[in-house]
Amino acid sequence: MYDAIIIGGGACGLMCAAQAGLLGKKTLLLERNDKVGAKILISGGGRCNYTNIETTIRNFISENPEFLHSVFQQWTVEDTINFFERYGIKGKEKTLGQLFPETDKAKDIVGVFTHILYSTGQDIALNTLVRSVIKDGVGFVITAEDRRGMAQYRAKKVVVASGGLPVQKLGASDFGLRIAKQFGLDVVQTAPALVPLSITGKDADWYAALAGNTVFSRVSIGTIAFEENILFTHWGLSGPAILQISSYWRPGNEIRINLLPQFNLEEVIKAERQKGGRRLVSQLLHDYFSRKLVDAFGKFIDLDIKIASLSKADAKHITDTVHCFKVKPAGDRGYDKAEVMRGGVSTAELYGKTLEAKKIPGLYFGGETVDITGWLGGYNFQWAWASGYVIAQDL
Repeated sequence: MYDAIIIGGGACGLMCAAQAGLLGKKTLLLERNDKVGAKILISGGGRCNYTNIETTIRNFISENPEFLHSVFQQWTVEDTINFFERYGIKGKEKTLGQLFPETDKAKDIVGVFTHILYSTGQDIALNTLVRSVIKDGVGFVITAEDRRGMAQYRAKKVVVASGGLPVQKLGASDFGLRIAKQFGLDVVQTAPALVPLSITGKDADWYAALAGNTVFSRVSIGTIAFEENILFTHWGLSGPAILQISSYWRPGNEIRINLLPQFNLEEVIKAERQKGGRRLVSQLLHDYFSRKLVDAFGKFIDLDIKIASLSKADAKHITDTVHCFKVKPAGDRGYDKAEVMRGGVSTAELYGKTLEAKKIPGLYFGGETVDITGWLGGYNFQWAWASGYVIAQDL
């Protein structure tokens, strides 16, 4: 009889097992892969952006972002930094508050948890697939399958930290959502998030011809906007700004891209006129964009006209094209190209301080399984560590 069985050896599950072990609890961590922390190991290209020093609840998408207050009050960014420093990992800040290990090695993050789990005597079962979770009068019975066959485990409490649907090759599944529904909990509709967007139809070839070009841009939907690079691809758009806005994008939405957010092209054209306006539009745009992109603009604007010859309508059209480039994506690239999942177990079903299911005492949900989705840049890890910690405190 374990104090708790934790399903999923990702960021949330590892933190939960580690913190429970430090509190003197005995847990069993069930992981379907042949090693724990599979998604941690590939995050940030193997460098692992493990938190963001600017984390607030506004960096998360949920039907109820306010739910995060009680969790983040218990485990802060400072707690994350101090926790890893205690085990020899110092952070270095890169862009926009992103914190990486000084070593740039994600395996060092995973190593912290394996050290704690072994030193506190927690059990780990790898290559183990959970088949069922049943609640009885004593606690929970979990049936799982490994290479030797089926086995049953008992625990007073169960933590579902099995992640979301992205990256199937790393064992992603809808297991956590199925368990929630089995026990009668509401699940907010899920979709890929932090995901590249695809362009089809008559404009597809235009984007494909620009594949590999990056442009620092301001990308927006309504009042939500992000300023980072976008990347043109053979199938549409990617890059940090596109991944960020994808979490807010819905089919049919139009995205607006300011391809020159740090300059005012109207003022640039005016200044050029005052100097005589002898240069061509193409020559002016070459000051700011690659030759390939300037040539591509030729589909929308006249590049071979002198600045002095531009009418007010011509100048406005050029300015609108550059500062308000409109895109209507056909769709996203799906879960296997997504960083995270949007949606999940409704926060209305969970106690804010413990993440225990209100209807099912002893059953907890954490990490990506819950309807909490962070921006790109370490926010999802901060939520995973925090949710794992608060669950452990209640075990």
